[in-house]
This record gives sequence, structure tokens and C-alpha cells, in this order.
Amino acid sequence: MTREATKVLSRMRTLFWPVHGYELRKFIPMLLMAFFIGLSYNVLHNAKDSLLLTAPGSSAAAIPFAKVWAMFPMAILIASLFVKLSGRYSSEKVFYLMMSIFLTFFVLFAFVLYPLRDFIHPHQTANYLEQHLPEGLKGLTLIIRYWSFSLFYAMSELWGTTCLTVLFWGFANDVTKVGEAARFYGLLSLGANFSSVCAGQITFHMSKRAFNPSWIIGVDRWHQSLILLTLAICVSGLIAMALFRWLNVKVICKSLEPLRAAERAAAKMHSKPSIQASIAYLAKSKYLISIAVVVFAYNVCINLVEVLWKHQVHNLYSDPNLCNAYFGKVTTAVGVVSTLLALLATSNIIRRFGWTVTALITPIMFLATSVACFTCYLCPHNKLALLTALLGMSPLALAALAGSTQNAFLRGCKYTLFDASKELAFIPLSRESRIKGKAAIDGVGSRMGKSGGALIHQGFLVGFKTLEASAPYIAVVLIVVLAGWLIAIRSLGRQFSKLTAGLIDSKEPAPLLTPQAPLTAAPSGAVN
Repeated sequence: MTREATKVLSRMRTLFWPVHGYELRKFIPMLLMAFFIGLSYNVLHNAKDSLLLTAPGSSAAAIPFAKVWAMFPMAILIASLFVKLSGRYSSEKVFYLMMSIFLTFFVLFAFVLYPLRDFIHPHQTANYLEQHLPEGLKGLTLIIRYWSFSLFYAMSELWGTTCLTVLFWGFANDVTKVGEAARFYGLLSLGANFSSVCAGQITFHMSKRAFNPSWIIGVDRWHQSLILLTLAICVSGLIAMALFRWLNVKVICKSLEPLRAAERAAAKMHSKPSIQASIAYLAKSKYLISIAVVVFAYNVCINLVEVLWKHQVHNLYSDPNLCNAYFGKVTTAVGVVSTLLALLATSNIIRRFGWTVTALITPIMFLATSVACFTCYLCPHNKLALLTALLGMSPLALAALAGSTQNAFLRGCKYTLFDASKELAFIPLSRESRIKGKAAIDGVGSRMGKSGGALIHQGFLVGFKTLEASAPYIAVVLIVVLAGWLIAIRSLGRQFSKLTAGLIDSKEPAPLLTPQAPLTAAPSGAVN
């Protein structure tokens, strides 16, 4: 071990930059990868909502149906493809293939599907369904009418799950040990978090631009904005792929070649895993089930509150460029909150207070902000008159502001405290458990959570016809799910403490990229 490797970090450096100099060669490219993949995700996150919400005759009621009938099937398809490719190719090739599939689709949408939208969308069929189906199923007819927009919505959401969560964080888990993760993961998430600031500004300025009829491509102002946003997504994705290649060739390859050779030999002795096998494997592990419940609960809760918030935003802005510009401002706020949390709090909270306290912060924040939001949604306008007069805004603008504030803080917590604690929970497991568990939890479990929240919205829409009428019942469901989330965290925290006893020690860093089986292989029967 080098002399530098034996140094103990100073107090100030431990607080703000707990990374040793010898670790920068691996850490900096990973930080930049997180930034560029996160940049694409945040740009897509805004564009998908604006596209579907502001289509002619559309509304926020389309979102719950898109999450179930478009996103969930696509999630299963993408997860199955990932597991199948993982069984045939190296992790490096799988990364390139999955990234390329997504980038190709977004280019195809911007330059082919969107310009042909009037020809490929089945408006007559949708009109017939709208006349004969109950009013509460209007969202279903909307996603059928705008099927290409629904597909874009699903693929944009799955970029975050597949490219950021499964590919990037899966790679990080492979090359990071528990002791390093306690110091690294808060800062690694800083890259993805700061990308929200940049993505928000890119979205805002590209959406506010005027229509230029002299462009060869672009039928209107929104289409030209989509083209510019797609180009930004593709450039970011290609840079992330180049960084990943550099890491594998210059840093990872030599250090982990013995480990990867052993993994390839072991892979030949086992049948190729499927997504069904991954889910079955998860069902046998109490530890993985606890992680799945935490991920499921988060996604149910965020879906329940986001649909109501986006309904308020859509009522304020019906123009897609204005709507996208507004979402860009919120994304910038998310980036500011999450960057500050990642820089000042996440790593320190994990080290000082432990995994359980870190994981509990997000559901507690959910509860506190939901009280304010549902107060704005449910209180009669005359009871909010004094507050709206003081703030100089309408009740609708106040409700949108409350939802935007909640979204900024919740997504900020998600991208830092929630993601860091979740990924840290995977590290003590064996490689087999990590691969199968992440494929099932991140690839399908998170989608089931969002689809579960969407199904709840669908059920209330069918029964009450509008989002406003169903809001009180959504609040009750939210409280029940939050209670289950808190219970799962307590259970997982006890199991995690047993698995990682003595492994997290920020004062004694492990050597750079040295595979260490005891830190990555779970004790026999430990996760069952």
C-alpha cells in the first residue's frame, strides 16, 4: 500500500470531500458518469410530462394509465432484455447495448414519430372509445390516442431505472467496497444531483426559445425544442459511454481481471438467469424483500403525490413550452436541494448516524410536506384567501407552488439519502444476490410501485371521475403506505447492521480496486 493510502483524512476533508488522492482516478470518472446520465434523465423527466400533459384534449388523468398500461409492460420487457444480455455478454457490452437502445429510440421519436403524429395516432378509434367508456376511463383513451407519446413517456422514465439505477449504480456496486461506499456514495450522487441544476436550465432556455421557421427540421416551436433537447440527451449519453470505456480500459480492467475471469468461469457453469428467476430468488430472501418493500413504498408514494401536483401545473400551463419551462425551474430547485444534501449531509449522516437514520429521513419528509400540499388541495379557497393575498397568487398557483416545493425536497432526498442508503444495502450481498436482486427490485419492483400508485389513482378516477374528488382518499392511502415503509426500514436496518458489523470504517480505507471477497460475499444464509 502506498504512503498516501495510509493517510487519515482531516476533519474538514472528511466532512466535505472524504476521498483519498489515490482514489481520484476511479472516483472522478464515475462522478462525471453520474452527472451526464443524470442530465439526460432530468431533461427527459420534464419533456415526458409536458408532452403527455399538453397534448390536445389531454390532462393529468392520462399519467396513471400511462404508468400501468405503457410503462409497466415496457419495464418488464427492458428488465428481461437486461437479464438476458447479462447472461450472454460482459457487463461492459451490456452497458453499451442498453444505452444505445434508449438513445436510438429518442432520436427516432424526435425525427420520425413526432412529425408523423397526426398520421400514426388512431384518433377515430379513440373518439369511439371516449363515447362508450365511462368518464373515469378518459385517461385510458388518451394513452391510446397518443400511443407514441405514451411510449416516449415510458422510455423516458425507464432511462432513470435502467441507465442510472441498474447500469451505473450496479457498476458502482461492483467496484466499490462497503468502507468506500460510506464515503463515496453521497458524493457520487452529487454528480447526478448537480445535473438537475444544469438540466433545469437547459430545459428552461430551450423551451422558452422562439419558433424559427427557417429551420429545415421542426414543424412548430415545441418540436424544435424537442429536437434540441434530444440532441442534448444524446451528447450526454455518448459522453457517459466514453467515460465508462475509459474506466474499463485504464482503471478497472487490470485490477479486476482476476475477479472477472472467475465470474465468467462461474457463469458458464450456471444457466442464464431470467427475470422470473430473479423475482423467485428475491422471494426467498428476507433481506431482499425488505429492500423491495422500501423501493415499492417510495414509488407508490411519489406517484400518488406527483399526479395531483402535475394536475395543478397543467391547469396553470396548457402550452407545452411554458409547461416544460416551469418543470425546468422545478428541476433546477431539485438540483440545488440535492446537491447541497449530497455535499453537506449524506456521507456524514451515513457515517455518524448509521443506515437506519439515513433511510428514515425520506419518509418523514414525505409526511411533513404532504400535510402542507393536501391542505392547499383540500381547503376551500375562501379559507386560503389571507395566505394567497399575502403571497400575491391565486389558490391554483399556491397549490402548484406547494406541490413544486414538495417535489423539490422529495426528489432531493431521493437522489441523495434514499439512493445512497438503498445502494449501500446491496453491497454486503454476494454478486449473484446483487445482480438478481437489483434486476428484480430496480427493474420491476420500482415499476410495480409506480404502477401500484397509478392503479390506485385509476380506481379512484373510475369511482369519483376527477382527481379533485379523489384527493382526500389519496391522502388516507398515502398515510397507510408510509407506515409500511417505516416498518420495512426498521427491519432492514437491523439486518444490515448484522451483515456490515465492523466493515464501515472511514479511518482505514481499503486499497484501490482490490477485490475483497469478505466484503462482497454474504455469509452463508445471512440474507435468507
